[in-house]
Amino acid sequence: MRELDYDVAVIGAGTAGIAAHRAASAAGARSVLIERGPGGTTCARVGCMPSKLLIAAGAAAHAARNTGLFGIRVSGVTVDGPAVLRRLRSERDRFVASVVDGLADLPEDERLRGTARFESDRTLVIGDAIRIRFRAAVIATGSSPIVPEALQGLGARVLTTDTLFEIPDLPDSLAILGAGPVGIEIAQAIARLGVAVTVIDAGDTVAGLSEPELARQAAAIFGADLDLHLGAEVRTAAPDGDGVCLHWIDRDGREQVTRASRVLAATGRAPNLDALRLEAAGLRRDEDGVPEFDRHSLVCAGAPILIAGDADGWRPVLHEASRQGRIAGGNAAALAAGRPVAAPAPWTRLAMVFTHPQAAVIGAPYDPENAGRVVGTMDFSDQGRARVEGTNRGGIRLWADRSGHLLGGEMLGPSVEHLAHLLTYAVAHKQTAQTLHDQPVYHPTVEEGLFRAMSKIVQST
Repeated sequence: MRELDYDVAVIGAGTAGIAAHRAASAAGARSVLIERGPGGTTCARVGCMPSKLLIAAGAAAHAARNTGLFGIRVSGVTVDGPAVLRRLRSERDRFVASVVDGLADLPEDERLRGTARFESDRTLVIGDAIRIRFRAAVIATGSSPIVPEALQGLGARVLTTDTLFEIPDLPDSLAILGAGPVGIEIAQAIARLGVAVTVIDAGDTVAGLSEPELARQAAAIFGADLDLHLGAEVRTAAPDGDGVCLHWIDRDGREQVTRASRVLAATGRAPNLDALRLEAAGLRRDEDGVPEFDRHSLVCAGAPILIAGDADGWRPVLHEASRQGRIAGGNAAALAAGRPVAAPAPWTRLAMVFTHPQAAVIGAPYDPENAGRVVGTMDFSDQGRARVEGTNRGGIRLWADRSGHLLGGEMLGPSVEHLAHLLTYAVAHKQTAQTLHDQPVYHPTVEEGLFRAMSKIVQST
């Protein structure tokens, strides 16, 4: 067996792993990046980028069919499913290539291919060919889609985000399990492309929203484009000709049946940890099987091993994975050199859903029992710029403490991807609603809606 020595071994060459390897090397550590494949990062290959390409196609079709509001008549709109998916894959492949090309530039001794597993808290083996001794390691193995047990006997009739974007044509109908951010984005986009879509979710919220009125509005808005069932549970699924037949119970306990060409599992992703043999490294694991780790330093309990990105199951979004990778890589180099590790505060939580309207959750979660909060609200239905554009749906909910310091909020509406950033920065810098409200806001913009919600907090503090 080939024997190798490194200061830092990084397992996984996705967003977090690439960032960790780069940070460790920049800190002076001799580092190796171990890649099992497929490469290209989850975001570029099967996540945020291909899903946004699908959303863009759906939005184009929807806009072409709905010009009447502006006095413009368009007829004969058709969707070429194979062309939609060809463009999606072509652009997706460009994003993936940029990542892969960057990895190809690494020196040969800094990149190894294969499946790594721990042999001890200081050694890894890759297959039966290579043993690596390390002073610190970073787990950045990413995640994989969860396929619910009820769907596991359906073979290729079950799609996940790992396989959806490879289909040659749009299905006639699609059942989707999961109304969270991924499920509802794909559901709305593919419904707008002419696919009959049914969404089933055991929960009571859509798009990650928890504030009751916004959650209610989201369900109504998205339910207008597709067949949405919340508080429902799939009991069994079976092949039905070339398609599938789902038997499920609705929120009132009634038995229902849905037939579709395909079913998409969009119930979340699980960290890729099983192949690592974490027990050999002496790591303590929580009830979900994830190593216990410090959310500031990302150091795992029990060994000089760190964890970053989707592998830790904490904040599975790209900007968090990239930052966690940088922190983990830098701290791995510090551990290898016997230096103290850094423990930066986590970023303010920021999660977005790129539906139409968009949704976002920022900072401290919704908490109706917290009497120490002041809530600011606004409704987009009569917001000037939103009415001009015909996008006047949804609203904003902000919360602050009694002194007016902003804590977080939830949003559903137009241009939320931009409004959410403004609120995130305000929360991160511990600003008050008054401070933000005193800044200029151009007219007419949707930002005026955010400032209207701020004014409600100012009036109450």
